[in-house]
Amino acid sequence: MKLSTVAKLLSQDQTQVEIETKGWVRTFRAKRFIALNDGSTINNIQCVIDFENTDEAILKRITTGAAVHIKGTLEESQGKGQSVEVKVTTIEILGDSDPEEYPIQPKKHSFEFLRENAHLRTRTNTFSAVMRLRSSLSFAIHKYFNENGFYYMHTPIITGSDAEGAGEMFRVSNLDSKNPALTENGDIDYSQDFFGKETNLTVSGQLEAETYAMSLGKVYTFGPTFRAENSNTSRHLSEFWMIEPEVAFMDLAGNMDLAEDFMKSVLSYILEHNKEDLEFLEQRLVQEDKSKPQAERSDMTLIEKLKFVVDNNFKRVSYTEAIDILRNCKPNKKKKFKYLINEWGADLQSEHERFLVEKHFKCPVILFDYPADIKAFYMRLNDDGKTVRAMDILFPGIGEIVGGAQREERLDVLKEKMAAINIDEKELWWYLDLRKYGTAVHSGFGLGFERLVMFATGMSNIRDVIPFPRTPQNAEF
Repeated sequence: MKLSTVAKLLSQDQTQVEIETKGWVRTFRAKRFIALNDGSTINNIQCVIDFENTDEAILKRITTGAAVHIKGTLEESQGKGQSVEVKVTTIEILGDSDPEEYPIQPKKHSFEFLRENAHLRTRTNTFSAVMRLRSSLSFAIHKYFNENGFYYMHTPIITGSDAEGAGEMFRVSNLDSKNPALTENGDIDYSQDFFGKETNLTVSGQLEAETYAMSLGKVYTFGPTFRAENSNTSRHLSEFWMIEPEVAFMDLAGNMDLAEDFMKSVLSYILEHNKEDLEFLEQRLVQEDKSKPQAERSDMTLIEKLKFVVDNNFKRVSYTEAIDILRNCKPNKKKKFKYLINEWGADLQSEHERFLVEKHFKCPVILFDYPADIKAFYMRLNDDGKTVRAMDILFPGIGEIVGGAQREERLDVLKEKMAAINIDEKELWWYLDLRKYGTAVHSGFGLGFERLVMFATGMSNIRDVIPFPRTPQNAEF
């Protein structure tokens, strides 16, 4: 007999058929009713045992968290909440289960407690829904790029360059930590290290992706990146995943078109394919909102927020126009903003970005042409000499979610910008070569995958949308 998933059983319209399934016990009540889940759906299937004819030793081992193998008959359910149930003929307990020690009991657990048990937290409805959505979003991303002529490339995890110029990188070395090789000046001699130079874990695959875009045309990366920023906020991870497309012969306008179409596509996919998980997470947020003061409650439900992005055209606004709007808005004039906007050149905060999206324009916003001083060296300098062809996409509830730019394709300008922030040309000689040989307009953007999962699931802490979060003082599991 072929093994059936719980999702398949619940979708069956034919009853009185013999079935076989495996899963984990969510609850067991009255020595008769098992709520079984195997991860294929957020819903459990009820399995009904004839306890009078079942060995007492087996009944004692049917506990929350136990893995079981069930054979029986799929029947029309006599109870409420499900259309079918399983009348059990045989049940086998797989492996051991200690009901007294099993931490994920059928009750409400704090997210902090579940992070401490991250190896088991997907046994809960919330985290199983989040991780199924994470998987669906991953698939939708690859599907979108594959259908639009992009090539998937794997950029290095170990690198000798700092794409962002942030300097907050994890060093990769096999030198003796207690007695490293030293130069005559007493500095660490990285020429004696494994790679013959100082290397780090990458903060971005963008620079390498640009090299492939300038030969393959359209490429994207989707891989792990690392930041050694000592931050313990709900929005920072030390290890996270990035999606970074790069396209040759595409300017800033084309970059904005691509990013908008991409975001709408991946969110449309989960609206179509993950309805039950989204509905469950939406109800969780509705209940959570009830305990908050009125001023802190969400204006939109989770699904409304997703449709807000999918159904609206993104408003394109220059940074300069946005600053004028923010400087003259009521929250700024009445000093309701935590960070007041007084002059052009300010780095926008989440509160400003959300005001533009949720209050002023009432649609997703793309800001473009930012001051050069607050953006990275590789962004194309505009003719005004003070702004660059950068763009950020702003979403409700989260603010900036995508950052991108037209890249600086002019060799002389790029060299000047690198010199201004003390980037040695020898470190990025290969990047400069792209501007020597067949240089052309090209653009791309970056999307932090966990930020997207947070938006799509309504989770408020980034540690709850990645299987095993890596943060300062935490590398468990």
